[in-house]
Amino acid sequence: MCGFIAVLGPEGQHVIQDVLTGLLAIQHRGQDAAGVVSFEGKFHARKARGLVREVFEERHLERLRGNLAVGHVRYPTVGSGSEADAQPFWLQFPTGIAMAHNGNVTNFHELRRTQLADRAIPLASDCDLEAILYVFADELCRRLEGGAVEAQHIYAAARHVFEHVRGAYSVVGIVAGWGLFAFRDPYGIKPIVLGRRDGPGGPSFAVASESVVLEVAGYERVRDLAAGEALWIGRDREPRSEVLAARPHRPCVFEYVYFARPDSVLDGVSVHAARRRLGQALAEPWRRTGLEADVVIPVPESACTAAQALAEALGVPYREGFVKNRYVGRTFIMPSDAERVSSIRHKLNPIRSEFAGKRVLILDDSIVRGNTSRQIAKIARDMGATKVYMASYSPPLVHPCLYGIDMSTRREFVARGRTAEDVARLIGADHLLYQSVEDMVAAVRGDHADLRFCRACFDGAYPTGDVTARVLETIEDERLAAQ
Repeated sequence: MCGFIAVLGPEGQHVIQDVLTGLLAIQHRGQDAAGVVSFEGKFHARKARGLVREVFEERHLERLRGNLAVGHVRYPTVGSGSEADAQPFWLQFPTGIAMAHNGNVTNFHELRRTQLADRAIPLASDCDLEAILYVFADELCRRLEGGAVEAQHIYAAARHVFEHVRGAYSVVGIVAGWGLFAFRDPYGIKPIVLGRRDGPGGPSFAVASESVVLEVAGYERVRDLAAGEALWIGRDREPRSEVLAARPHRPCVFEYVYFARPDSVLDGVSVHAARRRLGQALAEPWRRTGLEADVVIPVPESACTAAQALAEALGVPYREGFVKNRYVGRTFIMPSDAERVSSIRHKLNPIRSEFAGKRVLILDDSIVRGNTSRQIAKIARDMGATKVYMASYSPPLVHPCLYGIDMSTRREFVARGRTAEDVARLIGADHLLYQSVEDMVAAVRGDHADLRFCRACFDGAYPTGDVTARVLETIEDERLAAQ
């Protein structure tokens, strides 16, 4: 899971401030590396390991000139996580193209061994975006034949990607001197949003991973791209788009559970409202347990909204029992178990008075490996809680995600092959309550009755239809080998 923003501004203006503002707004989507490629006569680039504020200095802003730019924050799922895998990627010849993405290509190694090898195209990294870039560029350059870049050329190149690249991906990019493009995979699994800002020099456009990026950077959200849609905004600044693939739209439900910021709107659904409904939906299952809690405490920050709603529904006080150190990254997206475990205690510090002598119901967004939950339960007991109940407002995670979330091996799931009672014993809780798949889907959907989600990590139904047991085994082997 990564974050991106691409911007097309008026001629003569520099858009680097908009790009960096946007990247700061989606730092939560990737903390491994950051990068920007801009264009003014030639490509200007800066990318490196680290957070946005660590990668970019004033001297870089002066060099990253131009009214076309694309930026990215990386969370590694494919590749070694080295600096060579940092995005964006770009080509200088025969047509200048810079590109960034969010997602995961499930046939990346196959493309590398076959189609790209047949064309004698060596990849410079282990990042799957590079494969998308070459597949896209190969078709675009074949269509151009030295002429002007037009919408139909972008559509043809995106269609070529859809035909050859499997998995989940939302892509943004720029064509040197011509304009901005974007496309979303045929199932629309990863989010992507178009924004616009009108000014004295004419309209500016931005395409980003979440709507909050646009708002923070001063753009008005126009709409989400549809599944299988390609967008082109050229020199005339007229957005043109076409849906190129007819597949069932299956946006990732885990975006609403955990990844997206609560102030974002994805595919028309408010993340904040979805999390409130997720909390409310747990109230009745909790009542059926016959257990009583004196207080509801969230694991900050993604669970705070749901915990407030759950507490209100139960008529139980809501308390923030953990103080979060905001200078420690999101433990879920850290690259190793050792880093996750060591950072949890540094990240969360308890307020003893909220636990001492109380039956506490601790709500989290999900339980993946059990590292966080185990330490949180221990902290609660050390603080004097008489009972430690834990709840997850998502169902048990038991299937690998092959679409861009870092849980691609079956051994990582504490709930796999275990009951809720088994997991409760393992993490040291007196009781563990999971949300059901049906209640989760209904809560996220809200009034959008026609919205269907990718929920493969919960039920094993991979919407792209090409995930076989062999594919799962191969990807798992590759992931384990990289650790």
